[in-house]
Amino acid sequence: MECRMGCGACCIAPSINVLNKTAGERCQYLTDDLLCAVFNTDKRPAACGEFMPEPSVCGSCRQEAMQLITELEQLTAP
Repeated sequence: MECRMGCGACCIAPSINVLNKTAGERCQYLTDDLLCAVFNTDKRPAACGEFMPEPSVCGSCRQEAMQLITELEQLTAP
């Protein structure tokens, strides 16, 4: 599956510990048009680079991706 341009769900819904980002908070690198400002740079966290979009996580649209990733975050929270 290809990443949906302008989705940003994986930059909002989950926590990203290396960025001190809590679940539901926008990543500091997420642009207004929902793109990653550091996508092809060395500032991009390894955890973000390891995330691979797939239908079971990203669903069929941005709204579904937000819902699915939020649910996964809640299920895996300590």
